[in-house]
Amino acid sequence: MKPDPLKILLIINPISGTNSKHGLRAIIEKRVRTMGHLIDTELTKGPGDATLIAKQAVLADYDVVLACGGDGTVNEVAAGLIGSNVALAILPNGSGNGLARHIDIPVHPILALDMLKKGSVVNCDYCTANDIPFFCTFGLGFDAAVSHRFAAGHKRGLIAYLKSAVDEFVRFTPEKYELTIGDKTLNVDAFLIACCNASQYGNNAYIAPTASITDGQLDITVVHSGNAISEALVGVELLAGSITNRGLIDTFRTDSITITRPTSGIAHIDGEPIELPEVINIVCHPEGLKIIAPKNKMRFMPLVTPAYMFIRECTMRVGQMFSRHQ
Repeated sequence: MKPDPLKILLIINPISGTNSKHGLRAIIEKRVRTMGHLIDTELTKGPGDATLIAKQAVLADYDVVLACGGDGTVNEVAAGLIGSNVALAILPNGSGNGLARHIDIPVHPILALDMLKKGSVVNCDYCTANDIPFFCTFGLGFDAAVSHRFAAGHKRGLIAYLKSAVDEFVRFTPEKYELTIGDKTLNVDAFLIACCNASQYGNNAYIAPTASITDGQLDITVVHSGNAISEALVGVELLAGSITNRGLIDTFRTDSITITRPTSGIAHIDGEPIELPEVINIVCHPEGLKIIAPKNKMRFMPLVTPAYMFIRECTMRVGQMFSRHQ
């Protein structure tokens, strides 16, 4: 990053997640100015706004763009910064906050501001599905169907997402796919296929526990069709961070993959549902995005890391509750 003061643009999605936004803009602006930086703010008004605003920030020579919102907001802002020297800083304020959790940013926008003092700029990968960028996960099958159901509902948050997952699980039918990697082809009957740049969907559900956003590779997780019990147990493995190459699950790494299905349909890109055609080309693009991230990230360990993250986030939320009542 450039020497202080930094020229910073704050982009806030006022309708993301379930947390109150009351006074949030003023608090962020005050804290950033206290750090000695310059800050301007823009509020999004609808889909696609954050990408356009981020592109304008590049042209206006900002040093950092603060994306305050959920995974959809982060995706839009990051898409506008690809290939530029402007760094993305994430102030998580959504339902899942997958990319923020992956790089170990506190899941509260005010606490996340410490990254401006303690973090460093990392050259990260991004990926595309039919040239549409994603930064965390892309999925087909069950997780895409859940994203579609969740987006169609009126409630947000973890409880609403879990309800969407349970409702979809009762009715979901696995699909057939052809996976092409280089000159190799694999036909699968899959419950879901996840193509991951980062390790989790959000809410500490680890679909690719050892994924890295700096290795130039996609981590592919294929959950094959099984019975109701075996498929439900995959959910337990997600939360335990123990997804690995065994049983119903195949995992592998590649820099690109083509997925073909019988018909067009729903997919998800960073948790947002999208309609895509039968053939989907997915590519990892190394070091295409600058992100401000902690200098030291905890090494992932199954069970241990999810438990630690859960306790840390609970402690953080309790602390915030007490601070609001003092």
